Amino acid sequence: MTNVDCAQPKFVFHSTHITEHKQIAADTWQLTFFAPDMAAHALPGQFFMLRIAGQNDPLIGRALAMFDRHRDGAGNLNAISVVYTVKGRFTTAMARRNPGDQIDVWGPLGNAFSTEPVDHLILVAGGVGQTPMLTYAAAALGREEFGASSSSNQAGTGPLGMKGPFASKVTMCYGARTKDQLAGVEQFQKVCSEVIITTEDGSAGIQGRVTTALEAILKQKQSERCRIACCGPEPMMHAVSNMAEAYDVPCQVSLETPMACGIGICFTCVAKVIQPDGQWDYKRTCVEGPIFDSRSICWE
Repeated sequence: MTNVDCAQPKFVFHSTHITEHKQIAADTWQLTFFAPDMAAHALPGQFFMLRIAGQNDPLIGRALAMFDRHRDGAGNLNAISVVYTVKGRFTTAMARRNPGDQIDVWGPLGNAFSTEPVDHLILVAGGVGQTPMLTYAAAALGREEFGASSSSNQAGTGPLGMKGPFASKVTMCYGARTKDQLAGVEQFQKVCSEVIITTEDGSAGIQGRVTTALEAILKQKQSERCRIACCGPEPMMHAVSNMAEAYDVPCQVSLETPMACGIGICFTCVAKVIQPDGQWDYKRTCVEGPIFDSRSICWE
């Protein structure tokens, strides 16, 4: 299973401004920033490093996956959205920012999800792991094209492009502890073929964990070609990886390893990855990832 080549050196740095900032679930915010060139080149699965402009506390930026892209009145790509949950100093400070405030952004960074054709693409997300999945669903069903040359309203079809359709059906399995933590459900319902919600307390959708919904799908897959893309808490991704292996379904995971630089210099985001010879080695999530074959991750 091959990921899209993202030509890592093509990332750019911008000091830009917030165009929209809104709360979309409990402690969860969607931040949109002006960045036409980034919106033109970013691929599903890639991420951006964000930092509050002019502030040294917190000093280190935060890695946030692309959630959505936006166009101006003329139809030209002009902005990118990211989603985050307020937990620590950075996200607490970011939640206080308003439209017009300046932020520093560098990206797009990392690799992208696979475009290998399948009959059924199954997206599995827990917590804020839904973030990289919206654009991937849109690409897989051919609703949008990603990756471009210098034109912000024309998607590229070369090696840096992601052009669909490469899936006949896309199912989104999205799990949270409670309905108040579900973010962006309506957007997924507009894009995906099917959206299955699970909550641990039963306040929305199926009561239970998201892996329950996934296993029900895999039990019925019969002869169709399936692939799983997964993002969320590590224990959840580990469970999904085990399930994918048990049902012999390829699975990619988007690791949420904390990052400091985003460009492979600081080596703070390393993950244990199994090599072809069966031995493991450290790989930088920001450069060699964040998308990995689930079977290559040393989960324990």
